[in-house]
Amino acid sequence: MSPYIIARFRMGRFVRSPKDVVTGLLLIFLAAWFAWLGADLPIGRAIRMGPGYFPLVLCGILAALGLIVLLTGLAFRGDVEVDEDARRIAIPWQGMILITVSVVLFGLAVRPLGLGPAIGLAVFISSAASRRFTLVSGAAMAAVMVLFAWAVFVHGLGLPLPMLGPWLGGY
Repeated sequence: MSPYIIARFRMGRFVRSPKDVVTGLLLIFLAAWFAWLGADLPIGRAIRMGPGYFPLVLCGILAALGLIVLLTGLAFRGDVEVDEDARRIAIPWQGMILITVSVVLFGLAVRPLGLGPAIGLAVFISSAASRRFTLVSGAAMAAVMVLFAWAVFVHGLGLPLPMLGPWLGGY
């Protein structure tokens, strides 16, 4: 018996979109995991927030969004027609790897290169995960995000973040 037939048999008629169901369950799991990791932090109150307040609120929002995505993947009426090709779940490995590499690269590059080049590299590499990626669109997105980060964090909030690091003559 093929895995496709087993998955089809187990899902039955109440699953309209397996991708949405799996994504919703993953978001709910991640929210619960992050809430468990931050359980030791004091929450405080809304008027006097502790260090665990904001992460817990974000976990609640993530869980709510996961529940919405999960419910959109379910069919509550028997009259829903399901495309058989839509039931197959393909994992986009290239996109997952590129986005993970871009986040890790940002974390490793932000001190030696500075905020601007680190954001530029991360955005350019993560935009390569898109099927509609071109060099021009990736460079444009990277430039816009570097400008946005400078405007918000350095100029707007006045944070002492160097746009260029010591490897590029900054500090």
